[in-house]
Amino acid sequence: MGFHCSTPVAPLGDLIEKIWDWDMPVAAHRFERVLPQPGAVLIINLHEDETRVYADDVTRECTRSSACVLGGPSSRSQIIDTSEQVRVMGVVFRQGGVHAFTGEDVSTLAERDTNLHDLFGASADGLRQRLLDTPAPAQRLALLEAWLHRRARMTPVHAAVHHAVSMLDRVPQLASIPLIARATGLSERRLLQLFRRQVGMTPKHYARLMRFRAVVRHAHAHATVDWSAVAADCGFSDQAHLNHEFRRFAGLSPSAFTARRGPHPNHLPLD
Repeated sequence: MGFHCSTPVAPLGDLIEKIWDWDMPVAAHRFERVLPQPGAVLIINLHEDETRVYADDVTRECTRSSACVLGGPSSRSQIIDTSEQVRVMGVVFRQGGVHAFTGEDVSTLAERDTNLHDLFGASADGLRQRLLDTPAPAQRLALLEAWLHRRARMTPVHAAVHHAVSMLDRVPQLASIPLIARATGLSERRLLQLFRRQVGMTPKHYARLMRFRAVVRHAHAHATVDWSAVAADCGFSDQAHLNHEFRRFAGLSPSAFTARRGPHPNHLPLD
């Protein structure tokens, strides 16, 4: 049991940040809030034959998908069921990586889970069965990485998109989309089209999301948080602006985040 992680080598490593294997007891809390992130995530449930996400409201309406799903880039939090998070494997794609891997228009995959069978057919079903039949985590990681190598379509990501992502990652609070477009030699409209197709959202929305992620990293790393200072450092006009954006992406206030945070910055225990 435990958590194991690997980083594939190039060229697959240019698309994928990490591959992980989670084999742990059921958590004490029933639900977790998963914060949004710009990269897609492949999830393979080895404990149950489905994955579940819940509406972020009082109804907690459940949406069920297959045991193997590709979660597209997201700009809002999800509620997941910890009872199924016992034996799970995952693949975290870099920005633009899922476009290079699948060849798909990523904007059509965003904000939802897509059954892996719909993208890769019976190969996805066979992958899960082989993982179920493999007892050792290191062997499962190697098996999954080999499958990813065979299935990667290696669709090129446009150099202008690479440049824009790099600039927005470094200084999302200062980035000017017109200036970035000018630096790439493309029109702003053309850059927006390419960025949406290959990253899954507009450059402006991506910058807002990365600014939110910077706030999460800062807040998770400090026992006490000066939200006014964080707002200024991260480029918000004031603390009220930060609060509004934080609620928009996380589904809860900054103070509620600090009250609920646990060991993992992207997962918040609920009831």
